[in-house]
Amino acid sequence: MISYVKKIAIGLLCLPLLIVLLGFLWPEAKLIPVKGANTGDWAEDSFWYEPWGSSLVHKGIDIFARKGTDLLATVDGIVIRTGDWRKGGKHITILGPKWRVHYYAHLDSIGVKKYDLVGAGQKIGTVGNSGNAKGKPAHLHYTIATIYPRPWAATDETHGAQKAYYLDPHIYLTE
Repeated sequence: MISYVKKIAIGLLCLPLLIVLLGFLWPEAKLIPVKGANTGDWAEDSFWYEPWGSSLVHKGIDIFARKGTDLLATVDGIVIRTGDWRKGGKHITILGPKWRVHYYAHLDSIGVKKYDLVGAGQKIGTVGNSGNAKGKPAHLHYTIATIYPRPWAATDETHGAQKAYYLDPHIYLTE
């Protein structure tokens, strides 16, 4: 017979596995993150395009819109980072279903803070041209990364091994 303490210990060991499993089962909404945008507002072949400045390859897509256009959460999730830095300018990072990280950059404004829970379609900021996009047309740089590798996605392109951790946002938003 298993003692009460052993049952609690087994339960505590199973909890992380349950959390990981729930992350994969959490349904995705998959909305275009710029209000009013459609597939004609970005170049479908810009993912992993090179050369792309100091990054060498473009690990996302740029969705063009007027400065100040509403930025919408693509999926339900939790905000894990906001800030302002040299390359991405004002940015938001959201952890969503299937343990995917959604990164929104070059914003004009940020409307959420770290640890906020957001719903798909919720306004989280506005499109801009901050960071290294200053002086360029307003757009949203949108990247989707995974926290686990997908070895079959790796290639022999520049930074191709990193491709195991990135999804093509064009395919993601149109499938």
